[in-house]
Amino acid sequence: MSKQNNYGFATRSVHAGAEADPTTGARSVPITQSTAFVFKDADHAAALFGLEDSGFIYSRLTNPTVSVFQDRVASLEGGVGATCTASGHSAQLLALFALMESGDDFIASNKLYGGSITQFGHTFKKFGWNVIFVDPVDPENFRQAMTPKTKAVFTESLANPGGVVCDIEKIAEIAHQAGVPLIVDNTLPSPALCRPIEFGADIVVHSTTKFISGHGNAMGGAVIDSGKFDWSQNDKFKSLTQPCGAYHGLNFYEKFGAMAYTLYCHAVGLRDLGPTMSAMNAYLSITGAETLPLRMHKHAENALAVAKFLQQHEAVEWVSYAGLKDNPFYSLAQKYCPSGAGAVFTFGVKGGYEAGVKVVDHCQLFSHLANIGDTRSLIIHPASTTHRQLTESQQIAAGAGPEVVRLSIGIEDVEDIIADLDQALRA
Repeated sequence: MSKQNNYGFATRSVHAGAEADPTTGARSVPITQSTAFVFKDADHAAALFGLEDSGFIYSRLTNPTVSVFQDRVASLEGGVGATCTASGHSAQLLALFALMESGDDFIASNKLYGGSITQFGHTFKKFGWNVIFVDPVDPENFRQAMTPKTKAVFTESLANPGGVVCDIEKIAEIAHQAGVPLIVDNTLPSPALCRPIEFGADIVVHSTTKFISGHGNAMGGAVIDSGKFDWSQNDKFKSLTQPCGAYHGLNFYEKFGAMAYTLYCHAVGLRDLGPTMSAMNAYLSITGAETLPLRMHKHAENALAVAKFLQQHEAVEWVSYAGLKDNPFYSLAQKYCPSGAGAVFTFGVKGGYEAGVKVVDHCQLFSHLANIGDTRSLIIHPASTTHRQLTESQQIAAGAGPEVVRLSIGIEDVEDIIADLDQALRA
């Protein structure tokens, strides 16, 4: 891995974490479809279970195919390690699990994917975790929301679906001054366009289901650790800095240092919560990652052309795409996503809710479904689907008001994408 990390991004997209199979010589990463793995002897088994040695025990914890994908996403994001999970939502759960105790709170942007707002605001309450939502446009809002029980700050690099670009560097400074880590969901731009760790993020999460896998055929999530946060700087993170009863008093930070968070996510998070990525989904995601830089370039190029077209369309009220020069987040996009502002954005249809629904229904090339990050162009009306569980005020705050249509621009010929949108808007 150390040699591979010296390579460029595109090379690491293809090679990081993988070598030819030593048994068969297979160049493609094998799908290790096995629930468990044979130990060399009793001492080897004891060392694995005691975290004294690394290796494979049981696929809920570790699997050779998943391990390759973990090494790859860690390399692409510039982290020291990664934990892959069954979905993006389980990645968010695992990311916070190592940090939170019942009664703690974390601060999150209110410009998030609707499912994340629901997960944070409702389901996490069952664990005694309290979320404080703030408007991320002004980073100072995070500082003002800090409490003695705050354990983390959470935001998206590019907000889904509102298109807000967060000032990662400033938010990271505020989090660090309070002695807590910044967690950034980097799903929309992917590491091909944005690398939050380079701007101070401590933990990066992904729904790898989206752009990293890229073909709409593999569910997954990832938690990437920068390895830079000092978990011992205060007494907030007891799971990492105090003796763990499940491992005979082992102190993760003393034992593993920069890898403490990743090892805890594996040894306790995956073991006890069980949101394991399957070997097949890891294999498909590895294959997708190999073309990530090529696809993201085309995605972003097409998205910019489509956004410019929609700006001039008589049936469109507004377009929110950070790649447009008149967008309020254009300068931040140039800083954090200099190679393109991603492929997902929203626009407002004249006529409100009913008009938005009709546009979706009249598209022919676009697929109407609840996903983003596919090679195919996708469309949805968030207020009636992904953000339906939110109140109208929450929908508007999240950038998913009644007139909003969300697009995930694919890698088809851009002329065909534009023609389909044009006929749907005119219909």
